[in-house]
Amino acid sequence: MTLIASREWLLTEQPASRGQARFGQAYRTWLALRGNRLAMVGLGITVVLILMAIFAGMLAPYDPVQGGDLRTERLLAPSWAHLMGTDDLARDILSRILYGSRITLLVVGLVAVIATPVGLFVGTIAGYFGGWVDTVLMRVTDIFLAFPQLVLALAFVAALGPGIENAIIAIAITSWPPYARLARAETLTIRDADHIAAIRLQGAHSARIIWGHVVPLCLSSVIVRVTLDMAGIILTAAGLGFLGLGAQPPQPEWGAMIAEGRQFIIDDWWVATMPGIAIFIVSLGFNFLGDGLRDVLDPKARK
Repeated sequence: MTLIASREWLLTEQPASRGQARFGQAYRTWLALRGNRLAMVGLGITVVLILMAIFAGMLAPYDPVQGGDLRTERLLAPSWAHLMGTDDLARDILSRILYGSRITLLVVGLVAVIATPVGLFVGTIAGYFGGWVDTVLMRVTDIFLAFPQLVLALAFVAALGPGIENAIIAIAITSWPPYARLARAETLTIRDADHIAAIRLQGAHSARIIWGHVVPLCLSSVIVRVTLDMAGIILTAAGLGFLGLGAQPPQPEWGAMIAEGRQFIIDDWWVATMPGIAIFIVSLGFNFLGDGLRDVLDPKARK
């Protein structure tokens, strides 16, 4: 099949199968996303982050944990030998940032995997059944939303103990309520639709309706919200690391690197600035990508 024929097959208005319709919709989404320059910049930054995490061992010029000679290689300014300089333990900052991307990607991925299904489950159940189920689940959600996410995450990490695993759990626990609210709002508009009523009349039970028909319709809005929240998750993880409650030394976590370099910020600015720039760029990339996905996937945002 030639390229032109493949394009016509994907863009046809009368697909011959369900698979062709799905591929065609995915291709139209990609075309719309490709037309948004900022979204493509965000996608590029995200892809670079993933590649950095995968190939950190090949890209890093030095060991991220083992430092050099403290007498001659400590707090060196950026140069060709050390593109981002060295820290107070003579460790190459570029290598630590490259390996730190693995921790950042791990936090973002696991929080999304844990928090998104929980939020979808709570929101769709509350919105579909209504009544006392809705009241109980939404009051629990309101309790979590009553506290700032970072403050609540600090409380959970303080109770669980410092460490990257506990930080991920704490961030996931505090991240699901917005997704539950969004899924509930979407479900309230879907549950009384004609096609849901027809499915119910055919004898489908509630679990099948929720999982097979309600959740897929809520998924696009939740995906957009998750992508937009990635920057907040990164900043929360960096904040916990900065306070010593996230990844523990000598792990090269970006927030902890800023904390280690804050005492040298005047004379040796690169120690804290380089990981700060990494956090800024990655957060900006996720925001650009989330805005682009919102324009493409959210029907309410389309003109």
